[in-house]
Formats: sequence, structure tokens, C-alpha cells
Amino acid sequence: MIEQSTLFETMTKEATSDGRLAQLFELKNQHGMRAVFMDIGATWLSCKVPVKGQLREVLLGQSTMADFLEQQSYMGVTVGRYANRIANGQFKIDGIKHQVETNQAGNTLHGGPEGFNKRRWNVVEVTENSVEFGLVSSDGDQGFPGDLDVTVKYQLTNDNEVAISYKAKTNKTTPINLTNHAYFNLLGADSEHLGIDHILSVNSQEFVPTTECGIPKGQWKRVKNTNFDFTSPKVISQDFMLDKDQEKVKGYDHSFVLDKSCSKGESAASLTSPDSLVTMHVFTTKPAIQLYTGNWLAGTPNRVGGEYQDYSGIALETQFLPDALNHPEWDHPSTILQPNETYQHQTCYQFIV
Repeated sequence: MIEQSTLFETMTKEATSDGRLAQLFELKNQHGMRAVFMDIGATWLSCKVPVKGQLREVLLGQSTMADFLEQQSYMGVTVGRYANRIANGQFKIDGIKHQVETNQAGNTLHGGPEGFNKRRWNVVEVTENSVEFGLVSSDGDQGFPGDLDVTVKYQLTNDNEVAISYKAKTNKTTPINLTNHAYFNLLGADSEHLGIDHILSVNSQEFVPTTECGIPKGQWKRVKNTNFDFTSPKVISQDFMLDKDQEKVKGYDHSFVLDKSCSKGESAASLTSPDSLVTMHVFTTKPAIQLYTGNWLAGTPNRVGGEYQDYSGIALETQFLPDALNHPEWDHPSTILQPNETYQHQTCYQFIV
């Protein structure tokens, strides 16, 4: 296992696409938990949790810049302007049609081909327990309207929480949907054990059926009496690939509409390692969460000179629903930010050992 100090060296041996070296920042808490963040992509690069006297790396990732730039799985990055999919890269604002860059089967995924994950973010502030990154996305960036001023702040608390705070303002009406795309394997990111062997619960009664390209189709569907029912904890692999909704996308890659209680502080999801030694609780102000079981991770470089396999990690992306800006009929908060408003959301990943 590559140690944290070595990670700082290996990730800065070669320049990134702008010809400069990455900047890395490590936060520690009083229990010995450690988290590393990077200005490229405002990325959550590493997360080590003390388990029975040993630090366990629970976040999938890379240890060299070449591998980080090669991987196309969005590992640990900040995703924007609009996480998940926009059908055909099209939407209307005040009756005016907008076309943004497409990058997956004719649709826009995670902000387009040059999304926020590809950018070098400014370092706004670093404290003993937090690091804040900022980015200005100019009017017309990937086709999106308006100058968007974004900040993402990571904080490591003494309650073993990685708290992520998002803020943004715009000078023109524009869509926004920010998330972090971390993949978790609580048994150890490079343990070769599969993420789908974890136990998961999701505080949701409805999920969003999609096409094979991840575009929502029809109405939301109740999870009751389906393989998407995680209202009680169950091993993810229990009902894996047992229906057409999963077959289309090679596993779970679906959004769940969170129960209203989540906005009042209730847990949105909980993930427990197969050895039962680590549980991660997710709290968020976002209205939905995307469960992605790493269906296409095979061949992605890992930290130790090898490759991840499909289903090596689990992503729990807190966000607005995919293509929500094209579904005004949904009972869903607006994904459109007005110039007189502030986009402000929080997500917290808490590790219980």
C-alpha cells in the first residue's frame, strides 16, 4: 500500500495538462483518520480510516498523475456544471433553447467533455481541518449560460466525517448540479474484494427507471416489491442484475428520490463493509442520490500498479435527479440557479468504526 507521504511524491512527479504540478492537502483528526485532497478536479484523493489499529484506505483512486488523467471513471472528483445526464445536451430556460456539449451517446454526462473534473481549481483557504477550492466557469463554458463562481469546501471533523460544502453564484440564469464522485470500498480500496458485497440501505421509496444510456423514462417507480428496495439493509449483490432495469446498464446506475426526512438530518444512505468493521453514513441536503456500482471500472488504474475490476467500488452521488431540468412535471426542486440566488448544499460522509 502506498503511504500518504509517498502519495504526495508520486502525484507530483509529473505535471498535469496545464504544465504545472498538482497541489495536495492532507487533513487529520484526533482519531488518526486522514483524508487527502487535490486542486486538480477539486478531488477527494484518499481517505484512510483507523480500523483496529491499522489505517484502512476506503476510497478508490490513483497514485500517479498519469493514471489519474488516464482514468475516465471520475474518481473522487467534483462534478459540474451538471452532474449526471442531460438528454441530447438540450434544455430550455425561459423558453430559450440551449445546446451544451455532449460526451456520452449524444447526451451530456457530468458537465460535458471538459467538465469541472478536468480543471485546476484555485486554493481559496486551508485550515487545520479544512481545505476550500474555487473555480470560475465562464459564460458559454461547455455551452452553459452565465459566469458561474463555485466553491467546494472539504472539512474533516473529529466525528470521522468528511463534510463537503458547495456554494455557487451566477450572473445569468443557468442549470447547476454539483456532486462528488467518490467510490468506496470499506473493506479496503485495493483489497480486490468487490463493492457489491457491501451491505447498503437507502432512505428512499422511489427510484428513476432509465434507458440504457441513463436517461430517465416515464415516471418514478416505487421500490417496494422490486430489486431496488434498499429500505432495509441488504447485501448489494443479493438482487443484482435480476431485472431489465439493471441489465440495461450492467448493474445499479440509478437515482433514488430521497425521503423528505433526509433534508431534516436523517441519514440518506448507509454502507457497511463485509467484515462489519466499518459503516459509512451519508447525510445530504440534496433531494436524490445516485447509486452506481462501478459497472465499468475494469481496466481503471489503481494505486498499486494494477487495475480495478468491475464492481470494485460503490459510488453514492448526492445530487438532483438526472435530466431533471427537462422534467418540470416532477415533484422536484428546481435545478436552475437565478442571478439573485446562492446555490448552497452540503453532503457529509461519516465513518463509524
